[in-house]
Amino acid sequence: MMAAAWAAPAAADYPDRPVRVVVGFAAGGSTDIAARIISKALTDALGQSFVVENKPGAGSNIAAEQVARAKPDGYTLYMVAVTSAINQTLYKNLSFDLNKDFTPIALVVKVPNLLVVNPAVPAKSVQELVSYLKTNAAKVSYASSGSGTSIHMAGELFKLQSGLNIQHVPYKGSAPAVTDLIGNQTQYMFDNMPSSWPQVQAGKLRALAVTTKERSATAPELPTMAESGFPNFDVSSWFGLIAPAGTPADVVTKVNTAVVKAMDDPAVQKSFKDLGAVWIKTTPTEFGNFIKAEVNQWATVVKASGATVD
Repeated sequence: MMAAAWAAPAAADYPDRPVRVVVGFAAGGSTDIAARIISKALTDALGQSFVVENKPGAGSNIAAEQVARAKPDGYTLYMVAVTSAINQTLYKNLSFDLNKDFTPIALVVKVPNLLVVNPAVPAKSVQELVSYLKTNAAKVSYASSGSGTSIHMAGELFKLQSGLNIQHVPYKGSAPAVTDLIGNQTQYMFDNMPSSWPQVQAGKLRALAVTTKERSATAPELPTMAESGFPNFDVSSWFGLIAPAGTPADVVTKVNTAVVKAMDDPAVQKSFKDLGAVWIKTTPTEFGNFIKAEVNQWATVVKASGATVD
């Protein structure tokens, strides 16, 4: 009886102590910033501290495994990102399953990627870039923030859907990749909007499209990849909250309701807009279906790219 009482705390009493929000990356990155924004909103809404804990390592897998094995009582949550969906196929020996070992709570935001080129590339649209690449494939390359990252996989998806075969040059992070792109050591890349948009504004890079199905409020003049001839191209760095499998449904509902309500807060909206993010309202079921679709999409791309991590 005591175990049953522990496993199903009354949502009316939840939370009655601080809640951990585990992040699989170091402080200061997009995942961490988004986690801190929503954690503050949950703290304000539910009257207990939602405390971000950074547990970087193994492409966020260390943190995910820790949360998957945590007590399913609602006091350990995970700020999941697109990386985890990619990792399901990229890593061959994961000790957890993103779809089976977690309970979805809510998608929080999507951060669009940009398709950016060096200004020396004679293309001012995606279709012009495709035409240029078809006739200059042996002379050009594209950069990424590292093999197996969401930025790399966006580039591979572009190759898959365009039928192009362009050399990939991986870097140790977006910053050095952008630096060499500006220097024309590579010719194009997909990059998170927060790191590349300032370079576009400064005239050091040219943006051709955003990768989400919706245009970005940060750069509404930019077309989407879907509008540019790639109707099935929908890529973002997305972040959401999940919990260990078995977390009580009433607790999940309570957190989801607070997250959805936070999306109407002008201060929260401003914080996400400053990140270049689009806030999203979902039910737990909708978020679960979204995660499954992301795992399936990236499985196809990872296998086509040949990328793997043992």
